[in-house]
Amino acid sequence: MSLMSEFREFALKGNVVDLAVGVIVGAAFGKIVDSLVKNVLMPPIGYAIGGVNFNELAITLPTPTGNGVLLKYGEFVQTIVDFTIIAFVLFMVIKAINMAKKRFEKEAAAAPPPPPAPSEVYLKEIRDALVAGKR
Repeated sequence: MSLMSEFREFALKGNVVDLAVGVIVGAAFGKIVDSLVKNVLMPPIGYAIGGVNFNELAITLPTPTGNGVLLKYGEFVQTIVDFTIIAFVLFMVIKAINMAKKRFEKEAAAAPPPPPAPSEVYLKEIRDALVAGKR
């Protein structure tokens, strides 16, 4: 088997393709949630706590050379808040998916089994006729 055919077999396996789709959809979902946090949720939170923008919070640490080192703890706080909101949103999405999955499983279990295929019905009739003919 050549190197190209092995690579083609590897790349086209279902798991690799599914993983690639999952990464792409996950990145897009991350952008949506990031925009939700930055543009919708954080402005009211900042306004409610007195107009504070977390990204601007910092402390200047003195150095022997006289130049200060900027310690941006506000960005760290903002990242923690972003993570918490993203984790909560993801939890809610997964919870909704699980609820929908359970509902569909209940509906599938409650549905009557499909009728047998016509060929199976004919085979059963032939079997029954043969059994009746032997008696």
